[in-house]
Amino acid sequence: MPDDVNFQDYDAEPVYLDEGGGDDSGQPPILDDGQVKPSSDKLWYVVHCYSGYEKKVCHAIEQRIETMGMRDKIFDVIVPTQEEIEVKEGKRKTVEKRVFPGYILVEMKMDEDSWYVVRNTPGVTGFVGMGNDPTPLRPEEVKQIMDRMSDEAPNVKVSFKVGQRVRIISGPFNDFPGTVAAIDPDKSKVRVMVNFFGRDTPVELDFLEVEKI
Repeated sequence: MPDDVNFQDYDAEPVYLDEGGGDDSGQPPILDDGQVKPSSDKLWYVVHCYSGYEKKVCHAIEQRIETMGMRDKIFDVIVPTQEEIEVKEGKRKTVEKRVFPGYILVEMKMDEDSWYVVRNTPGVTGFVGMGNDPTPLRPEEVKQIMDRMSDEAPNVKVSFKVGQRVRIISGPFNDFPGTVAAIDPDKSKVRVMVNFFGRDTPVELDFLEVEKI
């Protein structure tokens, strides 16, 4: 099991279609006898949509569920997100980052009606799957995504990297220039090499205590 779920494993060649939804054939996944492939199981499916419109498409699906009376077949729609802390110019800012840009998750019982409601929502370009057969996520993949979303410790995104010149902006070495030697995102710490009395001295600092020169 890889560390990250890769939706492209299910859909090596995603199809991008018109804004109105529906695929080239306009038909849901079908069996050889022409019948829709139904599933009585409540499973999570991955839906591809236009990147940057995930929340708008999610809201549109929710509206269609209500207006078309599909709450008994389509149970939940989510945009996987995770909190991320950005450190920039000595300031810490918490932002919401999309975990999988261009994808949303739908929990549903797959049949012709539920497929139609989701697939024909404006902005939806298709289900993720092999060919014309939507592939549900495995339980361990769903757990991995949900755990990532509920992680109480947000990822920390910094604007500097190892080898970069920075300036210390607080503490006893305030206004000293230095070079980033190591970064520890888990502890929000950075080690900076500072020239002090002609010698390079390592100083461990919080992300908020340095800025790029």
